Amino acid sequence: MSDALQQQGINAVLDAEACIRCRDVSVTFFKGRQSVSAIEGLTLDVKRGEFLALLGPSGCGKSTLLRLVSGLVAPSAGKIDVLGGSPVAARHRRDIGFVFQDAALLPWRTALENVALPLEVSQGDQRQRLQRCQEMLDFMGLGARQDAYPHELSGGMRQRVSIARALVSNPKILLMDEPFAALDEITRDRLNEELRRIWKQTGVTILFVTHGIYEAAYLGQRVLMLAANPGRVKEFVPVELPEDRTLRIRESREFVELAGRLRSSMESGS
Repeated sequence: MSDALQQQGINAVLDAEACIRCRDVSVTFFKGRQSVSAIEGLTLDVKRGEFLALLGPSGCGKSTLLRLVSGLVAPSAGKIDVLGGSPVAARHRRDIGFVFQDAALLPWRTALENVALPLEVSQGDQRQRLQRCQEMLDFMGLGARQDAYPHELSGGMRQRVSIARALVSNPKILLMDEPFAALDEITRDRLNEELRRIWKQTGVTILFVTHGIYEAAYLGQRVLMLAANPGRVKEFVPVELPEDRTLRIRESREFVELAGRLRSSMESGS
């Protein structure tokens, strides 16, 4: 364990079989001549098939961490390994899917045509690609709306299309950057349940960024709490709840205590 980890008192398990490894990773951006440290000394391992929720205040580097894993941002220092190689190589193999807060669907394309986007540069039989896209929309409960345009779909439906598009290439890692933040509470709750179903059925590794304490506690197997200025690991909080859970678990004493611990960690500062 590095000196930085010992100083921060982080309870991180460094797993030899992890699919994502970060070692003392730092990211520095420059605004003119002034440098800004977005992430500093970050070390973590994410296990294959894990659901890791990322929680912390604005400016703590949650979105930057996702961009590091996807190879969209390069570390200024340290090393990151994804699926045994570089993040860029993993992205080029389409081993990484990305879902943003905005569904980012092309308005002139139907739901089916939006899901098909990642496969259009692929070689292979067009009918098989079409069948795969239809299967993904069925999987997301939108098979009957495959010919609908984005403006004909609700916000929750558009995000389901976005998730189907991210999963259509059968990625090993799914990165989700506050995908449900703009939705109403009832729709968000439904999609939280839907996402856990997707995760359990596909076995995909998920990194899920959120500002919601209850969302992080409900979704994750662990919660990575990040501190800000600069962004860094504050602690890993284990989620000791049953793997098979419904929204009613939020009424349990264990869930209330977990949410309270996460809130205290966020409020305690660096």
